Amino acid sequence: MSRDIDYGNLMHRAMRGLIREVLETVARIGLPGDHHFFITFDTLHPDVEMADWLSDRYPEDMTVVMQHWFDNLDVGEEGFAITLNFGDAPEPLYIPYDAIRTFVDPSVEFGLRFETQETEAADTDEDDEEQDDDAPRKDADVVSLDSFRK
Repeated sequence: MSRDIDYGNLMHRAMRGLIREVLETVARIGLPGDHHFFITFDTLHPDVEMADWLSDRYPEDMTVVMQHWFDNLDVGEEGFAITLNFGDAPEPLYIPYDAIRTFVDPSVEFGLRFETQETEAADTDEDDEEQDDDAPRKDADVVSLDSFRK
């Protein structure tokens, strides 16, 4: 059992709760004002549901835009379902919150980025069961909106 507070996971859970709350508001009242979202998610996440042609086209990640046209927004505990328009073809998607990599609302210069740190095998003996809990971790950042500007 770790003696440290896992701030990274606590922050991720809080940020995903924020996204859920924002989407619940949008499901209830629609997108207010100029608000719109760029949501990038991991298409390889086991709980993502999307058409085969979309997963073939976006084999690792995909960015969707919630702005002018979306339908059937259903916000749940673990993720949300939405129908988006892809070349005049409505397609349903299910995106779990833990598949989200970035959530950006450029209308108010707000963004979140979720980062995962790959666990590397330590060069230790098999008998050594201790892990380096003091190693620095980078779990979550606020996104720079410059990457989304044209």
